[in-house]
Amino acid sequence: MADVTRRLNMRHLRAAPTSWVSQARGGKLRRQGTGLSFWYRPLTAVLSEVPVDDRELPLLFHARTEDFADVTVQATVTYRFSDPAAAATRLDFSIDPYKGRWQGQPLDQVATLLAELAQQPALDLLARVPLAEALTTGIAAVRAGVTDALAADPRLTETGVTVVSARVVALRPEPDLERALQTPTREQVQREADRATYARRADAVQQERAIAENELQSKIELAKREQNLVEQRGANARRRAELDAESQLVAAKGQAEQARTTAAAEADATRARDDARATGARVVGLAEAEAEAARLAAYRDLPPAVLQALALKELAGQLPQIGEVTVTPDLLSKLVGRLG
Repeated sequence: MADVTRRLNMRHLRAAPTSWVSQARGGKLRRQGTGLSFWYRPLTAVLSEVPVDDRELPLLFHARTEDFADVTVQATVTYRFSDPAAAATRLDFSIDPYKGRWQGQPLDQVATLLAELAQQPALDLLARVPLAEALTTGIAAVRAGVTDALAADPRLTETGVTVVSARVVALRPEPDLERALQTPTREQVQREADRATYARRADAVQQERAIAENELQSKIELAKREQNLVEQRGANARRRAELDAESQLVAAKGQAEQARTTAAAEADATRARDDARATGARVVGLAEAEAEAARLAAYRDLPPAVLQALALKELAGQLPQIGEVTVTPDLLSKLVGRLG
């Protein structure tokens, strides 16, 4: 809206760059244009303000299709006042000279006109097509029909209104009907999802089977390796036993050889000792024989009394030790008898 300020009995109006303003006084046009700024007397000035920027008009209305289904049409119409002077003469865009506000509701009148003009071609088009076709291809047809109807309407041209664009945002049936229409699609999507789930499960089963087979092959390979390991350990044990037996045999042979050598050496030593002992005995015997022969030769030339004395001496040396001797006449006579 225009910005109106007060200075004593005068008023100053400053319009926006997107607003067209006109001032008349005494039935005569004094000034008009966009973005004006001027002083005026509120008692004599007649002011009008028309916006010249693009404006959006949202539309929401109901229509019925050929198969008697109720649909909701959501659209947006963009328009502007291309001829603000004509609009000011056809609609009440006058503003209060004291406050700068519209005295009527001109934009509501334009909105009502555009809504009626946009609804009529949409209702006619949707009434000739079934619901399924309206929901699939009806948006483009409705948009084209609304655009053509608004562009060709003479009332908008006379009012100075130009429709920039018309957009149909959505065509929606009733919620229950929309859910019913979505059911086949949902079922199809659910079937695809189930198919994907089953395929995923089948792949999982195949993968699990492959994993189980791999595990089984791994176990078989491990068992084979374990068998080879056991066989190798047995072969190693047998070889170790053979080597130990050979070592023990060699050691036994060595010990036997050593024992034989020791026994031979001991036998040789024993034989040498026996030979030496026999030789010594022969030498001693010869020496004793010679000594005995020499003694006997010496005794041969001795007188008998001397021999008796020597015999007594030898006898005395062979007798046991006698602490006390009791000599009786019988004993003495026997002894003398033996000596004699």
